[in-house]
Amino acid sequence: MFGKKQKKNAVEVTKLSSLIADNLHIVGDVHFNGGLRVDGRIEGNVLGKRGEKSLIVLSEKGCIVGRVHAFDAIINGSVSGDLEVEHFLELQPGARVSGNISYRQLQMECGATVEGNLVRVEAQNAGADKAAATNSPRAAAPAERTGQASSSAARAGVEDARSAALAVRDEQLESVKASSQAATSAAGAAAATASRSVLPRRSDAQPVASPAPPMPSTDPVTR
Repeated sequence: MFGKKQKKNAVEVTKLSSLIADNLHIVGDVHFNGGLRVDGRIEGNVLGKRGEKSLIVLSEKGCIVGRVHAFDAIINGSVSGDLEVEHFLELQPGARVSGNISYRQLQMECGATVEGNLVRVEAQNAGADKAAATNSPRAAAPAERTGQASSSAARAGVEDARSAALAVRDEQLESVKASSQAATSAAGAAAATASRSVLPRRSDAQPVASPAPPMPSTDPVTR
């Protein structure tokens, strides 16, 4: 009644130019470009050439013990190691991965097992766009305004500190002046007290002798 919607294939590399058959056992690293199908066993790292679009297809017979890196990957076998896929990763029902997985797009079917962390990474173009936006004049303008505001705030802080220092100095000068005036007043009061204590008291003064009365004359009176 309803037509079945076809699944869009996100794999960009469709041609398999190399094959490791099921009767091969390789010990050591494998470097490749283009498409690689693995039906055998590899004990070592399987690394696609960086900067180029590569595809690895691991069948249900295949086994890799080591790190795997590719642009696209279709996994239906066993991987014991980290799996790094730059673009599209498909985990089919027979996939068994023991390690961390990084990807941009992921399709995981029922039955696939993963023992590790799944980390989604952004596209390199998106990262470049973000970097360009950060370095653009529009992005630099807020930073410049922020720097100007910081400079103004720093100058205001210096002025406030200078005003506070001047206020403290004025308070210290007033305190010293008040202390000097108090000391001068105290010294004057002490000197006045000392001068009063030196003067003799009225009760201690010597009595003043009164003049003696005239003596009567003994010469005979001449009539």
